[in-house]
Amino acid sequence: MEKIKLLINNNFNLDEKDKILLDNICVNFDKLKEDKIVTIINNLIKFRLDFDSIIAYLAFELNYKFDESVDADILKVYNTLMSNFTISEGMSKQEQADVLRKMFIAMSNDVRVIVIRLYIMLYEISNYKLPLAQKQHQNLIDIRDIYAPLAERLGLNSLKSELEDYCLKYLNHKTYENLAKSVMLQKDENQKQIELTTKKLEEILKELNLKNATIMARQKHFSSIYKKIKSKGYSLANIYDLIAVRVIVDTVEECYAVLGKIHGIYKPMEGRFKDYIASPKPNGYQSLHTTIIAENDRPLEIQIRTNEMHKLAEFGVFAHWLYKEKKNKLSELDKKISWLREIMESSKDLTGEEFVDTLRTNLCEGQIYVQTPKGKVLEFIEGATVLDFAYSIHSDIGNACVGAKINGNIKPLSTKMKNGDIIEIITSQNSKGPSKDWLKIVKTSSAKSKINSYFKHQLREENVKLGLNMLEQAIKARGYSPNKLLVDKYLNLEQFKYVFNTKDELFASIGYGSVPVNNICNKICQLYEQDHKDEIVSNVINQSNNSLTIKRNKDGILVDGDSGMLIRYAGCCSPVFGEEIKGYISRGRGVTIHRKDCPNLKYLENERLIDAVWDDNIKSRTTSVLVKILSSKSDKFLVTLTQELVSAGYRILGLDSKENAQDKITTTAKIEVHRQEDLTKIINIIKDINCVEDVFRVGQ
Repeated sequence: MEKIKLLINNNFNLDEKDKILLDNICVNFDKLKEDKIVTIINNLIKFRLDFDSIIAYLAFELNYKFDESVDADILKVYNTLMSNFTISEGMSKQEQADVLRKMFIAMSNDVRVIVIRLYIMLYEISNYKLPLAQKQHQNLIDIRDIYAPLAERLGLNSLKSELEDYCLKYLNHKTYENLAKSVMLQKDENQKQIELTTKKLEEILKELNLKNATIMARQKHFSSIYKKIKSKGYSLANIYDLIAVRVIVDTVEECYAVLGKIHGIYKPMEGRFKDYIASPKPNGYQSLHTTIIAENDRPLEIQIRTNEMHKLAEFGVFAHWLYKEKKNKLSELDKKISWLREIMESSKDLTGEEFVDTLRTNLCEGQIYVQTPKGKVLEFIEGATVLDFAYSIHSDIGNACVGAKINGNIKPLSTKMKNGDIIEIITSQNSKGPSKDWLKIVKTSSAKSKINSYFKHQLREENVKLGLNMLEQAIKARGYSPNKLLVDKYLNLEQFKYVFNTKDELFASIGYGSVPVNNICNKICQLYEQDHKDEIVSNVINQSNNSLTIKRNKDGILVDGDSGMLIRYAGCCSPVFGEEIKGYISRGRGVTIHRKDCPNLKYLENERLIDAVWDDNIKSRTTSVLVKILSSKSDKFLVTLTQELVSAGYRILGLDSKENAQDKITTTAKIEVHRQEDLTKIINIIKDINCVEDVFRVGQ
């Protein structure tokens, strides 16, 4: 009891009220639980959970009942922990699913409970003994398939790895033992190498005058080794990040400075450099990873990151509120786990097996982060389509969705989104609405639920009205009057390849989405045109006769149009100041500026393209360009590239280097430029490096 009190007193500034509460709870002290409580509280303190969370956990373990005077925040955590989420033997799959659903809903209502529950699970499985009981075996499977992926989804990578290590130890004991023996044989040699590398890194930090930098080392978790062996068919000798040395500095600039020095001393392994600073992982992880050949001629991974990046790597999404004021921290994390609540809410009508499958899919799939045109970041499971995006905004947006723009390019509904995409949904009042095929397109449980709801509540009469309206609009878009075409002569049901008994069935099928409106419209228009060849007249608007004035825009661009237009730059070609440019009038989004030679211009509506030139009074515009470099293998290439560009005064924003099938190295460099001349100089500098075979700007 005293050990627990001392632990809490030493880590929190308790007032008199807190001390009395702690004493009252510990009256119920259970000596048998002391080791468990101390271990878990230590973990919660390391995780930097607040006093309210820890006191609620302590009361939960000691079966203490709070009175009404206790702080509401403590009571909230306590009540969630006290809820009965036990899965008993003999329960049906539906009953088990109901328990899981209730537990996840409760946990998502207070995110701190997730951390507490995960650490309780970690302690319990750490004390398992072989052979396992049936309940223990099932518990490990649930942890491996549901709770460990949940921890990873939240960015709690260390906790996730510890859970997975125990699952591997007990569910695949022989494999675990063989791995442990193999790794232990290398322990002494690895430790010597870490000491040698650490000394050299200390010299680098001293040379760069980075007094606040720190160095640490880690051993790769057995579960991570096993996954890599199993998924990629590697042997232990091919796993290069078995041990890793980590360098933590203050700024991003210092990260790249340390990287350059390391590559100047050690030979980097080709294709083993990862720039997660320029291109973060889906859960927000950032760091530079490089694998070098160490003194013992074996690979050694070195990770370089800032303190802020390290906090995110250690605490995941919780890092965003652990270091803020109490009033902000819960609301910020609530946003981060909205996907968890969404799964719970959208799976109410699923069977037990369907719910568990949905939960596993959403947790085990990777995550991607995409943006709205206004910069709002939304999270989806890997494989989600633009239709998932549309339904995530609102059911009505999803139901009216006819396509999307991804990074400015029009794409169909089935297009899968990628990390970092900017998505703009295209809707139409004439949309045929959801079809049953959409259920095969969408990936998220929320979108599936909304589509099913639409079919469940939509009346046939509404489908008839919608289908008729869609057909009328399609006919109008072709330049004809619906009153002249929607007559019995052209609505002869036998002429269509689809089987309809009545006109209403035809219209309902269009409205329901089972029949493309254009197929019907094309057939009707074809028949009408055969009867009225001499009467058809096309109205062509000659926009070239319109007089347009050139006015200056505040962004430093002269646009052949209104000076009040919003200006944005196309991400597909990233125009640089001084290059020939062209404007495209977007619907509701002002003018998008492309390079004049941008390959995507040919896919845009020609009548919306307008002339645009740079304002000569503006000296430059800072932007970033991607340059792709093809080179032969060279130990010093990345060092030389970095040194040459930096010495020429250019700022490197990111690097990514990979080995291709022809044993060549493809490097993508993200570089800050101000004018077109900068880009020309950069390409010439890179071309002069001996091992470079080709260099070009991405998008050309």
